[in-house]
Amino acid sequence: MSAPGRGTPRFGATTTGRGVRFAAWSGAAERLWLCLFDASGSRETERLAMQAEENGVHAVTVPGLSAGARYGLRADGPWDPQAGLWFDPGKLLVDPYAVEIDRPYAYDPRLAAPRGEAGDTAPLVPKALLRDLAPPIAPRPPLFRPGGLVYELSVRAFSRLHPDIPEKLRGTVGALAHPAILDHLLRLGVGAVELMPITAWIDERHLGPLGLTNAWGYNPVTFMALDPRLAPGGIAELRDTVAALRQAGIGVVLDVVFNHTGEGDEKGPTLSLRGLDNLSYYRHRPDDPGALVNDTGTGNTLATQHPVVIEMILDALRHFVTQAGVDGFRFDLATVLGRGEESFARDAPLLAAMRADPLLGDRVLIAEPWDVGPGGYQLGNFGKPFLEWNDRFRDDVRRFWRGDASMIGGLASRLAGSSDVFGGSQRAEDTRTVDFLAAHDGMALADLVAYKAKRNEENGEGNRDGRADELSWNCGEEGDSAASKVRDARRRDVKALLSTLFASRGTIMLTAGDEFGRSQRGNNNAYAQDNGTTWLDWQGRDRELEAHATALADLRRAFACLSDTAFLTGAAGQDGLPDVEWLSELGRPLSEGDWNDQKRARLAMLLARSAGGRLAVMVNGDRRGTVFTLPERDGFRWQLSAAASPGAAAVADLPVFRLPGRTVAFAEEGPA
Repeated sequence: MSAPGRGTPRFGATTTGRGVRFAAWSGAAERLWLCLFDASGSRETERLAMQAEENGVHAVTVPGLSAGARYGLRADGPWDPQAGLWFDPGKLLVDPYAVEIDRPYAYDPRLAAPRGEAGDTAPLVPKALLRDLAPPIAPRPPLFRPGGLVYELSVRAFSRLHPDIPEKLRGTVGALAHPAILDHLLRLGVGAVELMPITAWIDERHLGPLGLTNAWGYNPVTFMALDPRLAPGGIAELRDTVAALRQAGIGVVLDVVFNHTGEGDEKGPTLSLRGLDNLSYYRHRPDDPGALVNDTGTGNTLATQHPVVIEMILDALRHFVTQAGVDGFRFDLATVLGRGEESFARDAPLLAAMRADPLLGDRVLIAEPWDVGPGGYQLGNFGKPFLEWNDRFRDDVRRFWRGDASMIGGLASRLAGSSDVFGGSQRAEDTRTVDFLAAHDGMALADLVAYKAKRNEENGEGNRDGRADELSWNCGEEGDSAASKVRDARRRDVKALLSTLFASRGTIMLTAGDEFGRSQRGNNNAYAQDNGTTWLDWQGRDRELEAHATALADLRRAFACLSDTAFLTGAAGQDGLPDVEWLSELGRPLSEGDWNDQKRARLAMLLARSAGGRLAVMVNGDRRGTVFTLPERDGFRWQLSAAASPGAAAVADLPVFRLPGRTVAFAEEGPA
């Protein structure tokens, strides 16, 4: 329960001097009821009519209730699905503002049955729990700053098999506060963990018959209540974990889904918003109010242009800031948040409200800048303060290391912060990129170099699901290999990919386990694999690869020129050194002919350092070894950063370095 005060939501359960006020919104319902249940949640003890107030608000105040009380809602009105009206008092509805539920959501066909055919669905639906919320956390700036490392993880998959985590904590939010986890995150230089959805979700209806369950959580029903399987301690568990991570210097970003709900398409279950006011909470085709818009590919799309939906989303975000102290949010299919009736706009009401909100305006805001609707690809168009997942980085770097022709210019653009995407007409001086090579959605990093084709048969969709072209390669043999030559080549390529990521300008993102070789056996859409396919294998991890990632993290911490967010332009700074120089392996500036050489796969990026001297990033994408010569300056000498440069070697005392094929090496210029 929230207590009256600054920023108290209008809806949900609020403590007043007369008891607990319950309020919900529906612009089309004729009647709403509050339903109270016994301590087991199995018997409805009271059904109280909610009074219609102004502008669609329905409310009732109940005296004598205490924390732990269970409740739900019911709504009545016309049943006319072809007109977009789905009112059915036999369907118990979960309060959209519930802060805790008593059990996970579970799909049952009766939840989708027409009015009058399912009986009372109360036994099938979780009950909202009244909770006395803690006093709001005092506002404090986010720990995470652009240019840092975001570490994406699935809470359950991350620690489910971790041998150092007590069994009762494995797979929960609380496990992230364990010293073994904190130590791992600190060694990697993690600036913020990005938690894949932890609010309560429901499995897609086709998964049960296949013997599968949703492992990712991108199918929410309500937006504040945490999933009891991931956070059995509720919001207090998240609050304590955020505090422990913050004490270690690590922020928390929540991956949130405000583009659709698990109520799905017209054949989906009625659980909350559909039963309260389907026409208002979801987008419908202008010429057919019974047809849901499907810009998300999941069956429905939230009406994020509607004032009440905007209010609900903002209230949910504020809840996690004030009650858990999170640094910010990553928005799944974020283009939906900026959609109006016609197209996307960066100044759409919801996006503008986030920027202007006193509690949200300084948070870390990360957009996945696309959806599957018309004009859904909006990379570069969200504007400040949004950071954006940069799939151009992902694809260009994959193409370069796969050996595609004419990729040297694309590689340089991505290393330099993608000014072609985030600069240009915006006249921006800083990049808003989030560079990544692999994410939860798609192949694991280790699988990129082991599979030319996806292997999604286990998902039960005939291998039709998932991205068709991952821009991957297999180093000579598809899938698992016992050949040492193939395995060595794959480890070398993953090291080169990681080095490229850590050498790139701006914010970078690493998906948990990619630092030590996680594999999903070629499955690039493992959302339904809540099993060993997605659970991280901590005991079998590649320690050599992990050591390389740690060395890269140390290097990135030591050289601010790597994590700086200013675009690289080649302009000279106060010390007269250009911020970047692009050189050939001979130490000469790349000529126009070099840039246009379709076969060129080598370059050196020289970055000026604020403390004087330079850092050289030498990239050899050729399969043959080569020698890089770096330019000399009086009073300075080059030294190899050996820990981050596997296989590379200095040649005598010369500014010359020998690199094996398909490697990246680093050298620091300092006083002689």
